Amino acid sequence: MAVIGIDPGTALTGYGIVEELQDQSLQVVDFGVIRTDSNDKPEIRLRKIFSQLNEILSLYKPEMGAVEKLFFQRNTRTAMSVGQARGVAILSLAEAGISICEYGPVEIKQAVVGYGRASKKQVQQMVKMLLNLQEIPKPDDAADALAVAICHIHSRKILALRQDCMS
Repeated sequence: MAVIGIDPGTALTGYGIVEELQDQSLQVVDFGVIRTDSNDKPEIRLRKIFSQLNEILSLYKPEMGAVEKLFFQRNTRTAMSVGQARGVAILSLAEAGISICEYGPVEIKQAVVGYGRASKKQVQQMVKMLLNLQEIPKPDDAADALAVAICHIHSRKILALRQDCMS
């Protein structure tokens, strides 16, 4: 089963595709970021995220998708643009017919590290270890997206019982 994790953002949208093998080990399929130009209008940036995410979904055909929930900080403008990128990512997954789950930062840290208040560095180290990588994935947005995918793989059986995922 292949899962795409998405860490939405307007400047950088991270994506990571992880496959759970028959022996329940995890294998990275691909990861990276979709970059947009800060000089472009918002609608151009969102269209680029949508278009490139559609290409990735078409290429790898993951069975499930997981998106990081919006975490409000003090900057409302940033929160609004991240929310728009999240919406585009969710739309892209929905258009591809992929079931979608959303996870908050604490849930992701809990599922990947075992501790909901783990540091970013601890999460990155666990992503590296769980996926048998030589080094921590770069940039951070890609590592975060891989963590979202791992979170979903670890959480999906419980979620099926709770029916928290969108169909």
